[in-house]
Amino acid sequence: MSLDPTSSGHPVALVTGGAKRIGAAIVRRLHAAGYDIALHHRASADEARSLANELNRVRAGSLITLAADLRDFDRIPELVAQTVGRFGRLDALVNNASAYYATPFGKVTPAEWDDLFAINARAPFFLAQTAAPHLTHRQGAIVNMVDAYAEQPRSNISAHAASKAALTGVTRALAVELAPKVRVNGIAPGAILWPEHGIDDALSSQLISRTPLARAGNAEEVAEAVRWLLQDATYMTGEILRLDGGRNTLG
Repeated sequence: MSLDPTSSGHPVALVTGGAKRIGAAIVRRLHAAGYDIALHHRASADEARSLANELNRVRAGSLITLAADLRDFDRIPELVAQTVGRFGRLDALVNNASAYYATPFGKVTPAEWDDLFAINARAPFFLAQTAAPHLTHRQGAIVNMVDAYAEQPRSNISAHAASKAALTGVTRALAVELAPKVRVNGIAPGAILWPEHGIDDALSSQLISRTPLARAGNAEEVAEAVRWLLQDATYMTGEILRLDGGRNTLG
């Protein structure tokens, strides 16, 4: 146990994009597993505050919220510094924050490309680089949220798919760089939650029809996979866990 007076003795996880949807499920699951949480969000202040109030009622002082735009490079080291400053340690980094929107080929702009890569690939890399000394000290772990589209892209999201493929490469490279003290793995979800702005009915039906388990997954299943990779998968690093209901098996 750390002798730092700021440390509670609980393991500490920094979760990006943790205020709602899959991120909130991850925060709740890790908190239930005994983690103190630094919850990063960009613009979801109300949701972050509500979740913090909920979980701090369960265990006082166990969750802080940190607002930052991950496209702003200077904010990345601040997130790690604020986490360690509050809790005295860092055991886990969950790079969940993600940008996703249509980029029809032939009309993709450099600004869209840079935006998607900044959030989906650059930020996870530099968060890991900043957090590495703390994670090494705790023999911790990193989980990156990749995407089934990194391996099986569809039309109109080529830039997003490319950015997530880059994150796959980042995950495997960091597993080598940070071994043997820190494990680094990824999760590639399939159909879990539909986009907040909705999805075409024909597309959702097509995705489910190509899923052998014949249903969408749920956020809690992703959250449990994150917990397992952090706590139980002690001989796994550099792997991408396909959480897609078997869709990848169909090619």
